[in-house]
Amino acid sequence: MSKKPYHDIPGTTIFDPAMALMGYHLNQFAISLMKAENRDKFKANERAYLDEWEMSEEQKQAVLARDYNWMMSLGGNVYFLAKIFSTDGLSFQVAAASMTGMTQEEYAQMMLDGGRKPEGNLYKQEQHNG
Repeated sequence: MSKKPYHDIPGTTIFDPAMALMGYHLNQFAISLMKAENRDKFKANERAYLDEWEMSEEQKQAVLARDYNWMMSLGGNVYFLAKIFSTDGLSFQVAAASMTGMTQEEYAQMMLDGGRKPEGNLYKQEQHNG
């Protein structure tokens, strides 16, 4: 993926056309969970259901790990990924809290306090250089 001016905004994953292409099958899988029969099939054997989709092994591992940040880095759109955490019986708030490393209560309070502050968010280059 080529560098874009918005590639390294701290604390942000931009869902652009390149990400949409990368995550096409991951997002199609997630959307399939809108149907009860697909949710049942997925819950009965997650790996077997994932193997029906042309997703990368890394995307499948991210789903199995329920690592939503990882899924988004692999092209997942949070609004489609919501179908996965809804299938698990989780609210958007609980899932969003997990993406920030906060508890649901901490996340709720942060939102009541005006949202996430930019302090502490690192550029990707800072995250990898320790």
